[in-house]
Amino acid sequence: MDLDFWREKKVYITGHTGFKGSWLSLLLNRLGAEVYGYALSPPTSPSLFEQAEVTKEISSTIGDVRNLNNLKKSMNDIQPEIVLHLAAQSLVRESYTDPVTTFETNIMGTVNILEAVRNLQSVKALVIVTSDKCYKNKEQDNGYVETDELGGHDPYSNSKACAEQVTNSYQSSFFSSLNNINIASVRAGNVIGGGDWAVDRLIPDLIRSFISHQQTNIRNPSAIRPWQHVLEPLSGYLLLAEKLAFTPAFSGAWNFGPNISDAKPVAWIADELTRRWGNDAHWTVDDNEHLKETHTLHLDSSKARNTLGWSPRLHLDQTLEWTLDWYKAYSRNESMRSFTESQIQHYLKIE
Repeated sequence: MDLDFWREKKVYITGHTGFKGSWLSLLLNRLGAEVYGYALSPPTSPSLFEQAEVTKEISSTIGDVRNLNNLKKSMNDIQPEIVLHLAAQSLVRESYTDPVTTFETNIMGTVNILEAVRNLQSVKALVIVTSDKCYKNKEQDNGYVETDELGGHDPYSNSKACAEQVTNSYQSSFFSSLNNINIASVRAGNVIGGGDWAVDRLIPDLIRSFISHQQTNIRNPSAIRPWQHVLEPLSGYLLLAEKLAFTPAFSGAWNFGPNISDAKPVAWIADELTRRWGNDAHWTVDDNEHLKETHTLHLDSSKARNTLGWSPRLHLDQTLEWTLDWYKAYSRNESMRSFTESQIQHYLKIE
């Protein structure tokens, strides 16, 4: 990333109170940007947003992306140059419980951010964050590429595929080099890292059980996922935003996934984390019947490697180490603001 590009740049983030949004806010602050966030209150308690005191260095507005008028007013007041849309209902199981909110947030929230940006002359680049689950599930062993068919059986995956279609429609219908706003959609793997406290996610569920000396029940241990540290795709989003700000050639869809060797079964990750944590940590298989989820998922990020020069900096072993280090620091009551910033600093120095 070009550090000079981000210095004093006005950057608007939706979903800044979430796990990825909090990391992104702190990363941009470290790069010297003026960060403005718009989101609902933190979705969990505890939350990285509160633990790392994200509001210390950024301007935070509590608001709902489903409210177009409020979103427009907020963006008009700020006049941002770069917009990153992360606000979403991001849990597969929650999408089965509340499909209406999932579709409203993930589809209409995307429509609203595109509509709010459409006539905002200050904006040079818009990055829409969707999901690796936006692809039609074919249970294929090779990685999905950006031109593969979109789809999704469960409400979450389907809503993200729809968000991609909405983005493509707006790009074709309203955005061009003539209005000087370039947009792209981005898809990452299963992001992990310190400060994720969501329910029904593997790492937070395991960490809670480790800390409380309880047993974790895992529902789909054979499922294969592309695991990556949260800073990996975030660095890709920012690198892409830099390019978008200058040329429409970087518009379109992009994958930012880990190396293929870092796609591992859920059981492998659980075994590694329990072994590294120690203290008799353990897990077991949940044999109850569960709702349908993708079994095998890989991303092919050749486009980002070849065109942007982006590639993962951390191997899976380092990713797990960094993640556990964060939660161990939390269990020792360390300053999570300082610890999170130290990991960001370290990441930026890795060649």
